[in-house]
Amino acid sequence: MRALDAFDVLTLWERAAPRHALDRRALLCAWALPELPVDEIADLPLGSVTASLLRLREASFGARIDSHADCPHCGARLELELVSSDLLQPVADAAPTIEVQGWRLRAPCLRDLAAIANEPDTDRAARQLLARCSLRVGSDAMALPDEALREVENALEALDPNADLALVVHCEACGQHSTAQLDVGLLLWDEIDGRARALLGEIDALARAYGWTEGEILALSAARRAAYLAMVVR
Repeated sequence: MRALDAFDVLTLWERAAPRHALDRRALLCAWALPELPVDEIADLPLGSVTASLLRLREASFGARIDSHADCPHCGARLELELVSSDLLQPVADAAPTIEVQGWRLRAPCLRDLAAIANEPDTDRAARQLLARCSLRVGSDAMALPDEALREVENALEALDPNADLALVVHCEACGQHSTAQLDVGLLLWDEIDGRARALLGEIDALARAYGWTEGEILALSAARRAAYLAMVVR
């Protein structure tokens, strides 16, 4: 996986900033998987998208992830120190299908999430997602009993375990355990956004001081840019 350089960061930031979060995730995944046709990215299993974004994030920003979560029991801020290699579960190379409750299902993809993104009712959204993932013609997900729906949802999670990275965390303040979700797409975007804004600040300062163009400044190594910036602010 090739790390993002300064040019890449600014290009991705400019292209991704105005997009919906799901479109942004697809764009970042397409960057991480240049060997795939762009129109295939939206149909990848969500776990494949997560793994690709995590590898891109590790190559560009390092394996360590410093994050946080709020304890749902007492509200305390929990500091999380994670390592990329510990987050993904091993899966088969190809996304298989699974049969449960008489339903033959495939793993959800970004296109499925986009189709239900505007549904405010979480139960209806879950059933619409199930219907989209069903390979059985005429499936009526709306008529599925709640207990059966939970079983189907659990089967989908087992089918694509990296689709949703859930972490069990312990709160030292109240002693309770809870589950925290790690959104790798949001994590990677936040780091790209922060790095891009820092780069723009560096470009502005060096352009004002030396009259260099953006391209000339970005062509400098990070170490040389930092050295020139140190002389500018003295």
